[in-house]
Amino acid sequence: MFELAKYTKELSELLDSADNILLISHINPDGDAIGSQLALYHYLNSKGKKAGMMCPNNLQEFLKWMDGSDKINVFIRKRKKCISLIESADLILMMDFNQPNRLGEAEEFVIRSSATKVIIDHHLEPKDFANLIISDPSSCSTSELVHEMVTLMNGGPFLNKSYSEDIYVGIITDTGNFEHGSYTGRTLRIIAGLLESGIDKDQLLNIVYNNFSADRMKLMGLALKERMTVLSEYRTAYISLTKKDLADFNHVKGDTEGFVNLPLSIKGINFSVLFIEKDNFVKLSFRSKGKFPVNEFASRYFTGGGHRNASGGEFYDTLENTIKYFLKVLEENADRLKNVF
Repeated sequence: MFELAKYTKELSELLDSADNILLISHINPDGDAIGSQLALYHYLNSKGKKAGMMCPNNLQEFLKWMDGSDKINVFIRKRKKCISLIESADLILMMDFNQPNRLGEAEEFVIRSSATKVIIDHHLEPKDFANLIISDPSSCSTSELVHEMVTLMNGGPFLNKSYSEDIYVGIITDTGNFEHGSYTGRTLRIIAGLLESGIDKDQLLNIVYNNFSADRMKLMGLALKERMTVLSEYRTAYISLTKKDLADFNHVKGDTEGFVNLPLSIKGINFSVLFIEKDNFVKLSFRSKGKFPVNEFASRYFTGGGHRNASGGEFYDTLENTIKYFLKVLEENADRLKNVF
């Protein structure tokens, strides 16, 4: 059982004794990674603690409005500054990931740093590359976990508009606005508290989910009309997008967010996959209904992982060969897909 009070006490002691804190989110940061990172940053600032922020690569466009996001140093754009931040830190907090390769190009510098390292995360099977691992897979998001710890450290709710928006964005993006994920009654009680604190949920939902370009909508149309394959016998559907598809519709980072969820709206479909062609590999996103564990599927076949119903992976081959391999392993899991509820 996760001991929230115990880990909060340990984290609080580390924060109190640290002079230079660095918050790091994972490569290709999503709403939960940035939400939890910024939330803890705002809390530490309120307590007079010096904290810097870094992420391995660029933020998605729909997250750049968040207060403090302009203070996140992007490693691939500011390598010297980021390396300096890592080397000068005496406490490094790694948010929303538990595998060292999620640090991207920053991995070697973080691993060899003499700073005390802490993982704050909610994914399964953390790798042991930190001094303290605070991991609660029962949390729907790292933002939920951060909020509970901050509330304990603060002796009650931390009333700060930017912080509340960060936690809200982290929770809704990691649950697909409560369409998937392991959210519970405690999650909804947190949301109730955030709403009562005065955040404008309609404005936030509009910014996060209704802030895309016309090209993105056209790309979605192509994905559904010409790039989606339905495999009824496996209760599965997949979408595959080539590099040319993305270029034809002026793709920017974040445009395919949510595409993988679309096939799950089809009656009888329990498993959905999105294939995106990259330069030397294929990026995969997995979603499922019921008890089919896509995190196990991703880990076993595509060097990935994540949550039971939402996960991702990679395959270093052509798009065509990746799909062929997927169809082969899909057949091996046919019986499991027929009995997910």
